[in-house]
Order: sequence, then C-alpha cells, then structure tokens
Amino acid sequence: MPQIGKPPGDDSLIRHGCEAADCPPASRPWVLAAAIVGSSMAFIDGTVVNVALPAIQADLHASAFQAQWVVESYALFLAALLLVGGALGDHFGRRRIFALGVALFALASMACALAGDVSQLIAARAVQGIGGALLVPGSLALISASFPEKERGRAIGTWSGFSGITAAIGPVVGGFLVDHYSWTWAFLVNLPMAAVVLLIVWRHVPESRGGAAASARLDPWGAALATVALGGIVYAFIEAPTQGWRAPSVPFALLAGIVASVAFVMVELRVRSPMLPLGLMRVGNFGGANLLTLLLYAALGGGLYFLPLNLIQVQGYSATVAGAALLPFILIMFALSSWAGQLVDRIGARLPLVVGPAIAAAGFALFALPGVGADYWTSFFPAVVVLGFGMAVTVAPLTTTVMNAVGPELAGIASGVNNAVSRAAAVLAIAVFGVVMAWAFDAGLGQGLLDMGASPEAAAFVRAQRSQLAGATLPPGADPAVAAALRHTINAAFVSGFRCVMLLCAGLALLSAVSAWLLIGRAEAIDRHTSHGR
Repeated sequence: MPQIGKPPGDDSLIRHGCEAADCPPASRPWVLAAAIVGSSMAFIDGTVVNVALPAIQADLHASAFQAQWVVESYALFLAALLLVGGALGDHFGRRRIFALGVALFALASMACALAGDVSQLIAARAVQGIGGALLVPGSLALISASFPEKERGRAIGTWSGFSGITAAIGPVVGGFLVDHYSWTWAFLVNLPMAAVVLLIVWRHVPESRGGAAASARLDPWGAALATVALGGIVYAFIEAPTQGWRAPSVPFALLAGIVASVAFVMVELRVRSPMLPLGLMRVGNFGGANLLTLLLYAALGGGLYFLPLNLIQVQGYSATVAGAALLPFILIMFALSSWAGQLVDRIGARLPLVVGPAIAAAGFALFALPGVGADYWTSFFPAVVVLGFGMAVTVAPLTTTVMNAVGPELAGIASGVNNAVSRAAAVLAIAVFGVVMAWAFDAGLGQGLLDMGASPEAAAFVRAQRSQLAGATLPPGADPAVAAALRHTINAAFVSGFRCVMLLCAGLALLSAVSAWLLIGRAEAIDRHTSHGR
C-alpha cells in the first residue's frame, strides 16, 4: 500500500510552512478539525483503494495493468503537483485553494463510484490526484497560518495523532465496506467527509496568503514537465507487459518521459523560484537524505502495492483482513516514533539511517518466504513487524536530517521536496515492479502449466488470461480437479513474481542503507572520531 500514513516531512511542513495569520482563538479548533478531516481523505484514499483493487478488477473486468493505472493515475498527479499546490495556496489564498481541492476531490470521488468501466475510473482518479495536490499542502499550511508558534506544537501533535488513527483504521473500514457492500463505497465515504470540511471552512477558517513573494514561487513549466516526465515513464513500464516494448506508443512515451525529465532539470536550474530547488541537493546532508528516501520509499510503495493482491487473490483473505494486515506496521511506527526521535539526539542520525533501512531490508526479504496457502501469523506477520520496526527507526531521523541540512528559512521547502521525492519514488516503483511481476509471472505460469501437464486448450485459455495475473479466470466447464490444479498454478506463478518484487525491495532498502553510510554525516563522524583520538 503506497504511502502508509504520513510521508516523511509532513510534520515539518506544518512547523515551517508559514507565519501565523490573524486567526481568532475560537476558530483555531475548527481550523485543526478541517485540516485533520481534509488530510484524512487523502490518507484513507491512498490505502483503501489498494484493498479494493481485486474487487474493482473483477467487477470492471480490468487487467492487472489497468488496475495499476487506478492507483498510478492518482499518485502521479499528486506527486507531480504537490509542490505547486502549496505555492498556489500561498499566492491565491490557502483557504480558497484548500476548499477547491476538497471540492474537486469529492466530485472526483463521486465520479469514481459512478464509473461504468475502468477507463472512466482511471480518468476520475487522475482528477482526484489533482484535488489531493491542492488539499494536502493546504491542510498543513492552514495549521501553520492559524496557530501562533507557541501553540503550533500541540496542534501538530493532535494532527499527527489523528493521522495515525486514520492510517490504522482506514484500510480496515474500507475492506469492511468492500466485503459487505461494494468497492464504490471506498470512494463514496469521501463525500460526507468533504461536506463537513467545506462547512467548517466556510464558517470558521480565515483566509491567509504567503505575502508579496508568493507569486514568484509559481512554477507552471516545472509542474507541467514533472507531470509529463513521470507520466511518460510510468506509461511505458505499465503498458510494456501488454503492448510489448516494440509497440510505437511505449518507446515514444518512455522517450517523452526522459526528454521531459531533462527539460525539467534545465528549467528548475534556471527559473528564479523553482518548485524543486535542485541546488539544495548540494547542501550538507540533504542530497544523501533524499537519495535514501528515493530508494527506501520506492521499495515501500512499490512492494506493498502487491501485498493486498497476494493476500486477497492468492491467499484467499477477505478485504477486511487484508486491510488489517498492516496494522502492526502502523502501530509500531506510532509507538516508536518518539523513541526514534530521541535516538538522533543521543547518537546522531547516521547510525539509525544505516540500521533502520537494513532492518527494513530484512522485513522485505521475509515477505519473499510465504508460499500459496500461507498462514498470516506465521508467515506475513513476522515480515510486517520487522519492516515496521525498520521504518520506525528510519523515519524520525530521516525527517530530522532533512530539516537540519538546511536553515530554518528553507525548512518548509526542504520538507516539501522530501515529501514529493517519496511520493514520486512510489509512483515509479509501482510501474517498474509491474514489469518484474509480469516477467516472473509469465515464466512461472509457463513452467507450471508444463509441469501439471495441462491440455493445450486449457493452457491456451489460461495464457490468454495472463494480463489478469492472479485474477485470471479458469476455463468454463473444467473438471474440478483440473480447475484446482490450474488455480494453484496461477497462484504459484503470482507468488513467484511477488518473491522477485520483494527481493528487489530488499535490495533497494540495502542500497538506501549504504547511501546513508556513504553520504550522511560522514564529515561529522570523522570529526568526532578525530576529536576522540586527540
């Protein structure tokens, strides 16, 4: 499930987002309530949809790669436009842009629920992503603009606590709605929440802006090029398994994505106020922290995208149980966040940022062990616990490193960049891992059909369904014993791909640990060692 809970840097976005506006004390609890419920819409949506994917795939007769687009179209626009969304709020008014984002998100959610086919759902999800890019930074900025500095810490703690609760119960509630009603309720649940937020905003939230310099922060060319860059690369990797790499649209999209990426870098280096200030990457530990974020959150977002599909389609769990499968992960993160923050004060950030991702790598490796018919408590639960502990050790030191790498005047920009990097990493990883999954699934399916001695007709029917991955249907009228053998072969092929993906995630997590060892705090560690020697 991409973006479990809050991405790195969110709390810092609140703390450093802007100066407090003239907000009456009586209105501040309402502002906090609007920010909590508004951001919860995006947090819930980022996890619930993954639990609903198998039901969506079956109901809309979508391929596994079309199901990828259901997640990717939302995540792509959210990642590409997140930074410019915050700048729009500073320029045109944070209250106005936040309300616009909530309304757009709600309307898109209704369109998702009413979608008659997967193409309509993908288009509505893209609009949802645009709404999310407006409401997510807006919800954070409203807290910073409405609370004076001496009260901001308590507001941050309240927002963080409720966000943790949302991250924990959202997938479970979503799974329950999918199991007992329909996948459409995964989107319809946003409508009453949006209505409450808009009512609070209309009656209680004051307007605030970022001052005269805010207009200079708008970077429409950067936003457009970032969208094309991510979109082109993602399109190529998602469509390649079905269309083939030689299909004209696939290499063209990949080329367009690469060209747009180069153009994006050139524009961001030359524009006066870029949405992604690349010069920050040369400042202190900032570049190393973002490289670690890119690698680790690619593993987290890309790998956990396939977990609900495994649990529901292969292991036979209900959507509710699949939604609850990562509860230990979230609870460990929540329980250990304060302890992990204290680690930085005692021993510095470098060691936790080496050890944490290494532990997370062990967790990903454990996910590669379960086969078909695995018991949750003996197979998936240990992996979830180890991964949760590794991420708990990592996140607070990572956020602290990002903030300490730059001065207070750049902390808001730095946290926004780190947040966007984590989201973009997940977007790209889901697309690339889809190619790995398709390759391993095809190889496993072919070998499995050969080993079971499937008839040419049955083998041809199943191979024609391979774009469905574990959601593939069986030949109608097949003998029960043959049908059971075919289903086991399909499930085993998916597990083969899942193992490849998880081992790749383990490798990325280890690389992130190596990057921390090489790039973060090296000079400080050498200075401390030299001083100790003297």
